[in-house]
Amino acid sequence: MPLLYDSPEAWLASPEKRLSVFGMSGLGKTRLASLLRDHGDWFHYSIDYRIGTAYMGEHITDNLKRQAMQVPFLADLLRSDSIYIGSNIRFDNLAPLSTYLGKPGDPAKGGLPFDEYMRRQDLHRRAEINALLDTPAFIARAHDLYGYPHFVNDTGGSICEVVDPANPKDEVLCALSQHTLLVWIEGTEAHTEELIRRFDRAPKPMYYQPTFLRAEWASYLDQSGQSPQTVDPDAFVRFAYARALAHRAPLYAAMARHWGVSVTAAEVESVRDAADAEAMVAAALGRRAASA
Repeated sequence: MPLLYDSPEAWLASPEKRLSVFGMSGLGKTRLASLLRDHGDWFHYSIDYRIGTAYMGEHITDNLKRQAMQVPFLADLLRSDSIYIGSNIRFDNLAPLSTYLGKPGDPAKGGLPFDEYMRRQDLHRRAEINALLDTPAFIARAHDLYGYPHFVNDTGGSICEVVDPANPKDEVLCALSQHTLLVWIEGTEAHTEELIRRFDRAPKPMYYQPTFLRAEWASYLDQSGQSPQTVDPDAFVRFAYARALAHRAPLYAAMARHWGVSVTAAEVESVRDAADAEAMVAAALGRRAASA
């Protein structure tokens, strides 16, 4: 697919630079976006923040209220509108969203029934697609309302689960590529191993492609010999995570191959300011042109 910037020179000369960065969580997407935002000329659009506020906010708040209603003291105050309960989701704290997504398994260990878990996964899928499709509107808003010349779209790690990189008419990828340059942050095997170690220490809810998720759930039940009601939620998400990394890697690669460019996580780690980031993207465009 044709890129928004067809050469390093076109990118560097553009008065309006627009990026969509993607890759596994933990490889530097948000750090890079925050660094550009702090430079002053870049608008930082966070897909996860948009999901958690515009599209999942009511679901998150209702879940908090449902927990509060189990406490008689709080229930009485809620019924009389005497207290307000809401999430304090931020760019650097997406816990309200991940907590709502939850993990399947034993209710005594905080798990959700699998059908409820899948319902929430489906809500997230629709919200993520909508948030991604909102990108052009936020580019216009950032420029027209706030006067930002440059724009960085900080996508969630699950973007590859809601698009089809092989489909030249994919709605989300068409919208993103027409308005931004897609940049994949690619990690090494060492990065993957570190992400797995980090996840094992603090397993968190994630969004997964439904077909992949159902297959992993069935596989875990078969291997563990457990019933859905006795599964340790953390044990299952640990089991699924490493497989999710392997599942996502070729999808990310296809997105970069057909729709954008790639940079390494090491390159992102070395970025100190906006000038470094712009040079890194220019180099990626040069590599793509040289390999064409």
